[in-house]
Amino acid sequence: MAKILLVEDNELNQDMLTRRLKRRGYEVVWAIDGEESLGIAIRETPDLILMDMGLPGIDGYEATRLIKAEAQTASIPIIGLSAHAMTGDRDKAIRAGCDDYDTKPIEFSRLIEKVDKILGDG
Repeated sequence: MAKILLVEDNELNQDMLTRRLKRRGYEVVWAIDGEESLGIAIRETPDLILMDMGLPGIDGYEATRLIKAEAQTASIPIIGLSAHAMTGDRDKAIRAGCDDYDTKPIEFSRLIEKVDKILGDG
């Protein structure tokens, strides 16, 4: 069973995504901010990270850069999630080190296609 680290500060989004991912057979661990995500990524070595880009404190862009800079977490794929669907946001996430990007509100079928593709389940 693949393990996904969900980095999300909104409790409702975190709960909804966690429940839906678990129903799909994924193990889910979570962090509520960018700083916490780095420690959990190192400790848990997830197969994939879903990273909210608009986090308080260390935002998702910086957290992604930090995770990709660590030798033991650099190869973990990251999908950036953002409510900001403005031109250039996807490119900004990719430049920070995200492997893919999706917008909020989450369209779960679209997101799960990306998750399955990255994890080789689709």
